[in-house]
Amino acid sequence: MGTAQLTVGAVIITMGTRPEELRALLDSVAAQDGAPVQTVVVGNGAPVTGLPEGVRSVELPENLGIPGGRNVGIEAFGPGGGDVDILLFLDDDGHLPDAGTAEAVREAFAADPRLGIVSFRIADPDTGVTQRRHVPRLRASDPLRSSRVTTFLGGANAVRTQVFAQVGGLPDEFFYAHEETDLAWRALDAGWQIDYRADLVLHHPTTAPSRHAHYHRMVARNRVWLARRNLPLLLIPVYLGVWMLLTLLRRPSWAALKAWFGGFAEGWRTPAGSRRPMRWRTVWRLTRLGRPPVI
Repeated sequence: MGTAQLTVGAVIITMGTRPEELRALLDSVAAQDGAPVQTVVVGNGAPVTGLPEGVRSVELPENLGIPGGRNVGIEAFGPGGGDVDILLFLDDDGHLPDAGTAEAVREAFAADPRLGIVSFRIADPDTGVTQRRHVPRLRASDPLRSSRVTTFLGGANAVRTQVFAQVGGLPDEFFYAHEETDLAWRALDAGWQIDYRADLVLHHPTTAPSRHAHYHRMVARNRVWLARRNLPLLLIPVYLGVWMLLTLLRRPSWAALKAWFGGFAEGWRTPAGSRRPMRWRTVWRLTRLGRPPVI
């Protein structure tokens, strides 16, 4: 399929707290070369006002979390997003500095029929710096190097909608944290590829990751859910044991550690959703890509 035939949509979720940044992002999407990008803004428990003509909106009565909000945006493009070929997912305080980004995405998907997800590079608009945590691989010292990867960045990516049709959407129940890896593992197990493209850039102000108790609880709970849903039984204790050790080595505060272990216990105590363990050949594939599913 040629690039001209690939239709592109964009899903942006917002809490309504950054109207100026949202407008700048929408303007950068509208300025993309090629066929217009169809855009939906999801108000996640917030009203959506002041949108440019042609931009659709969905207002949710309550905050469904990041994966829940994005899933609503996907369905706004028909079941599984099937009314378009590709969906962009962009943070509402981001900005696409290059008008050729959408065309480059079309070219990437047209060139590789097994390419399912493309992760963009997030860079500070003033310094151009990409934070290490925004490079979706273990060897993250060179953010300007593109590569095949095993996960992707939630607020700066493009997904072929056939992926959703085959493996489903993001896990609503996660609310926040690790929902991208859950989808990535399911996509990889179904035979799709994931690329990190350093040349596809979303400008986003440098921020420090949140470190409040809620953050630590969600990260730990969802880590357990991620393993219970996706890993072969033999690997679940290995994966979670490694992450417990890494957490302790980072020497968090007592309050953070207490929240983390509370979330860890909650992950075992509560339903994780449907279990679809990846095949061992997918485990080997992840290992060859440099990130075995034990870390």
